[in-house]
Amino acid sequence: MKLRATLIGFTAILMWSFLALFTAASGKMPAFQLTAICFAIGSIPGIVVLILNPSRLALLRQPAKVWLVGIVGLFGYHFLYFTALRNAPAVEAGLIAYLWPLLIVVGSALLPGERLRWYHIVGALAGLCGTFLIIGKNGINFDGAYALGYGAALMCAFTWSGYSLLTRRFDGVSTDVVTGFCLATSLLSLVCHLGLETTVWPETAFEWMAVAGLGLFPVGAAFYAWDYGVKNGDIQILGAASYAAPLLSTLILTISGFAEPSWRIALACLLVTGGAILAAREMFRKKAAPTEPAAA
Repeated sequence: MKLRATLIGFTAILMWSFLALFTAASGKMPAFQLTAICFAIGSIPGIVVLILNPSRLALLRQPAKVWLVGIVGLFGYHFLYFTALRNAPAVEAGLIAYLWPLLIVVGSALLPGERLRWYHIVGALAGLCGTFLIIGKNGINFDGAYALGYGAALMCAFTWSGYSLLTRRFDGVSTDVVTGFCLATSLLSLVCHLGLETTVWPETAFEWMAVAGLGLFPVGAAFYAWDYGVKNGDIQILGAASYAAPLLSTLILTISGFAEPSWRIALACLLVTGGAILAAREMFRKKAAPTEPAAA
């Protein structure tokens, strides 16, 4: 059971690796409009389950704090992520946003019962150096042309890491509630779109396919898989595996032609990913089993 749940959780990481690619390929749709459509599509699997099993509707009755954390996490993260990709190069924005595994590790070390050790600090500094390398053209000089995109990507990382850390307190909440998070986020995004944006529809079938892909996988099935995996699988293995996301995302963007390979991107990727792995070194160690008392 635990192995199966862990594998299901890992599929979320694979799906998130395609988030930057699908977003870059989805055309010029405004962020709120894109978020509303994708989360509406992402809620469909959960709605189908609830229709087939009406008794599960009772599982949506949760305290206000559960809904607040879920909606702020999902809505805030994706709005910031889409904004970043619209206002900065896809590889750089994606790598900054994928600092969230590192932030989760460092944040977890500050939770009750945990200690912040030297490798947490060194890992965090390595990730910070990687971020400077991504956003700086000459040394650590900030390129003002992409300030909005880089800032949104950094806030995106803090939003998702904060959501992930807070949601650990709700391990008894059913995964069905993710359907409600998706629907609420879709409605909020629609309201913001109608009030703040001009509607822009995809111009080609390829762009429509990218939007559908976003809603079905990185913005849909991935959240159900992640929720189930974290609550029922091995959280340490899933946490460590999350650090593969930035590397996979960068490779996918490069292979797909949305970015060109360079030593700067390669080194930044190594720093961010390597720093995260170093900070999470304890996750790779199996806890020693308690010793049995010697037989008399």
